[in-house]
Amino acid sequence: MKRKIPIPLRERILATADDLFRRHGIRGVGVEAIAAEAGTNKVSLYRYFESKDLLITEWVRGIIAQKDAAWDEIVAQHRNDPRAQLVSWSRRTADALVQMEERGSPILNALAELPEEDHPARRLIDEHRRYEHQRILALCRRAGFSESDAVADQFYLLLEGAKSCVQAIGMRRVGEHLMRVVDQMVATKDGSADIGAPHAVRSSPARAPKRVKRGG
Repeated sequence: MKRKIPIPLRERILATADDLFRRHGIRGVGVEAIAAEAGTNKVSLYRYFESKDLLITEWVRGIIAQKDAAWDEIVAQHRNDPRAQLVSWSRRTADALVQMEERGSPILNALAELPEEDHPARRLIDEHRRYEHQRILALCRRAGFSESDAVADQFYLLLEGAKSCVQAIGMRRVGEHLMRVVDQMVATKDGSADIGAPHAVRSSPARAPKRVKRGG
């Protein structure tokens, strides 16, 4: 029987914070509760994270790292095909909505709980969102869409809108709408989509979103 390798304390604290922040909100749980759930105490927690704000920031950094890793996989799978990358992005986003149906996007929830513009976690989120928009803009330009800047804005609005609507409309409907609209947009020269038109498929047909690892 293989011996179970213990999880390092820092990783255990972050994993515990991830679970509690998602369930109760970052302002709804304190460091004492996080430490106790992680099987440690406040003194040990503060050895790794000098403050709760730093813990929140590192938690956000981990979510962003997962998102960046997903983009790296998309690029590797569809190298030199920006339209296919946009389609794959929509599929992955639709899959991630499964995890958001009950509690919403952890990134958007964090923004709502961090009104201070100078909070390090908020600055990290804002920087990531700008970078993500620039990534989509670069793909739209490489894809040759006319008015690529406007098309990139539309793609990004789809992304953020899907995350905001999932709790009200439901994961399956939002995910299917997202995939259908993106398929229509990438199938045209100008990146436009007729929302009421039948589903226009460019690559693989839209499928029901599946469960994936947590993301934001």
